[in-house]
Amino acid sequence: MATITRRLSQPVGKKGTRKDPGGYRSAQEWFAKSRRLHLLQDRLARQRADRQAGRVRVVRGGKQLARARHNLAQAQLAEPERPQRWEAGRWFLAADGESGKRFGNETIRITPDGQVSIKMPAPLAQHANAPHGRYVLAARVRFAHRGTEWADRIEANRAVAYRIHLDTARGRWYITASWQRPAFPAIPMAAALAHGVIGVDTNADHLAAWRLDAHGNPIGNPRRFAYDLSGSADHRDAQVRHALTQLLHWARTCGVNAIAIEDLDFRAEKTREKHGRRKRFRKLISDMPTSKLRARLTSMADQTGIAIIAADAAYTSKWGAQHWQKPLTTTKRTTTRHDAAAVAIGRRAQGHPIRRRTAPPPAPPERWTGASDRSGRTGRPRA
Repeated sequence: MATITRRLSQPVGKKGTRKDPGGYRSAQEWFAKSRRLHLLQDRLARQRADRQAGRVRVVRGGKQLARARHNLAQAQLAEPERPQRWEAGRWFLAADGESGKRFGNETIRITPDGQVSIKMPAPLAQHANAPHGRYVLAARVRFAHRGTEWADRIEANRAVAYRIHLDTARGRWYITASWQRPAFPAIPMAAALAHGVIGVDTNADHLAAWRLDAHGNPIGNPRRFAYDLSGSADHRDAQVRHALTQLLHWARTCGVNAIAIEDLDFRAEKTREKHGRRKRFRKLISDMPTSKLRARLTSMADQTGIAIIAADAAYTSKWGAQHWQKPLTTTKRTTTRHDAAAVAIGRRAQGHPIRRRTAPPPAPPERWTGASDRSGRTGRPRA
């Protein structure tokens, strides 16, 4: 709304700058944007009124299930299955953990041997089948993934959150355990960069990485970790997690203790008001999962002891291609702009300039030796 208001106040056809967009191109576009501004103001007024009244218009899984209801053939659902999924989206029980309580959770308690008991509320206390108003489930549970870490936490009475939900496709109930990992202390920059760094360039479909030594020189060949961001949210999240896992494994294999990545944030840069009709560019930056990659990489790197360095992304692609793409291209290796940008990001994180060291100037005439120079002249050093 602030951007549209500012552009409406400028004359039609006025050119903008790199940081501030100008006016709209035509009177027709100006009129359409003025109508859009009124619509946005009305939406904002309704949201503020709902917030003041304490009204929440959110339904868990409502949008996805509503689309499946109107497209049963594409969703491969029959009419009896749709209500089951709709109800199962609300059939869940969740409880946060509490440190110091027995097995880390007072509401949903799971013993080391897999026994699940639920603390019944006061209106349902008559349904308890165990002492102290608890209901013990007949089934036993086990955690195949990180089960040892979960067992260590509950043995120490540390907080563990649980969520019980129904999977209608399989017809089974599942319980999910989650906990918060302690924050690792930040290591000094000199210690993190002692064995070099891996520069990473973020793109819409892959991560371009290159290893640099302690002096900022590229080592070996570049690596590319691809991911596919099409499909469901779970599929996209799995693709990002798989690419980051490969990156971290490669870093551990190389013995590098730091990964340098661009500090990108396109939340305020991918709007139509910022880039106008550049649809391809807006789609490009919208497809790049910058915030998800940064959050995932930070959380996953904490467990491997690898430091993450956020480098300034200004001109890394441009200067990397200008100074590093051609020198790093050989007859057996083709260096792309993204690979050269990874080198630029790594050098910037190390504190080195992106520009390569230039060749020294030719020796002055008073430094000539007996050898001939390019013009064929010979000389001797003067006294």
